[in-house]
Amino acid sequence: IGPFGGRVVEPAARYPSGPGGDPDRPGHPWNRHLQNHLDFEPAFQPQFGHLVAVDIHLAGDAALNGHLVETWSGETPTADDVLEVDIGLGAPGEVVDALPGFVRAPAEAFGLEPGTLMTGQIYAALRMLGADAVFDTNFSADLTIMEEANELVQRLTEKDEGPLPQITSCCPAWTDFMEKYYPDMIPHFSTAKSPMMMQGAITKTYYAEKENIAPKNIYSVAIMPCTAKKYEIGRDDNMRASGYNDMDLVLTTRELARLIKRAGIDFLNLREEAADNPIGTYSGAGTIFGVTGGVMEAALRTAYMLVTGEELGDVNIQAVRGMEGVRVGEVPVGDVTLKVAVAHGMANVRQIMDEVREARVAGKEPPYHFIEVMACKGGCIGGGGQPYNTDEKVRQKRVAGIYTDDEKSAVRCSHQNPEIIKIYKDYLGEPLSHKSHELLHTQYQARPLYQK
Repeated sequence: IGPFGGRVVEPAARYPSGPGGDPDRPGHPWNRHLQNHLDFEPAFQPQFGHLVAVDIHLAGDAALNGHLVETWSGETPTADDVLEVDIGLGAPGEVVDALPGFVRAPAEAFGLEPGTLMTGQIYAALRMLGADAVFDTNFSADLTIMEEANELVQRLTEKDEGPLPQITSCCPAWTDFMEKYYPDMIPHFSTAKSPMMMQGAITKTYYAEKENIAPKNIYSVAIMPCTAKKYEIGRDDNMRASGYNDMDLVLTTRELARLIKRAGIDFLNLREEAADNPIGTYSGAGTIFGVTGGVMEAALRTAYMLVTGEELGDVNIQAVRGMEGVRVGEVPVGDVTLKVAVAHGMANVRQIMDEVREARVAGKEPPYHFIEVMACKGGCIGGGGQPYNTDEKVRQKRVAGIYTDDEKSAVRCSHQNPEIIKIYKDYLGEPLSHKSHELLHTQYQARPLYQK
């Protein structure tokens, strides 16, 4: 029995060929990863070159033929909930990339305590499943902060750059809710895309150019804790900034765990691996996006530097942390005292939005400068795609795991991430540049509650 739950075989392992191309060739992902991982035959063998993709963010140069074939039982029915992806593996120069984002919960599906960090094992498992490159969407969380923090500073210093308060826009369930119930708040929304959509656009432009890969041959799959992310990838044409679907498929944390099990991978005994570069390195600020208050805290760490020219002494901004449904406070940023609010759970969000609306109607100063909103209780760690049985105790443990990941990071501010510095220097120019707006920003519009 091999180390990953299958039997050991010769390096030239053979699998059934079919529409997916010739799996006997050396470059075929299954053979390549057999050779890279002690040569074993997985307990789950792809049929006819098919790769069952479930809640992973696979991005890459794979000439894919994707087909929605079934929705597995046990999942809340959502569009594209589980897909079997027929990958055209016979095309030359193909790459399959995988990008887990804010996904630190699969360990729970393997019997470990909630909040256990198994990030390196997730990277390893994705490579075993056929990914040629594994990035981390926390990198693009850092990218989001660079755009959003600069946008906030512009609103604070230049009145014609947009009204205050600025409201975060990373959560697709919230943006959909806002467009339907609070369309008058659209001017307050940050135009920065979510990290997932930024990662997709950058993968099919910056990464594709650096690796000399045709963007049309890249198939991107995001592993997300959120079922609303499945809707986000096709919400409008802004999600095709690369000229193609920036993100092709979204899979949930639960689906990833099930896929790993079906493949016969001994997840708990995998060796840790690192994410690939140039778009895989992230800061502590990037990882805390997954908890309520995290986007706010990450943005403030960078906004402080932009306003004062100095680094924040203590980057742990306790005023925005906690699990209360609504948290308000004041955060000093140089000579400015920012009034901030954090809300998670839609009933709590309504309370904050109504407060802003009433102040505007009455001609009063806005009650806040900056508002963070998450639809799910606790933020992404409590998302609809996470392992079942999420209660308050589980949320607290997941939150603790996220903050541990932040604290152990060598770099804890987005603007200090060396790969973020490099992408602006080599490709984007600067935050809020013309190219940044083309690839990393979006627009919002009033939408009807129902469509025929």
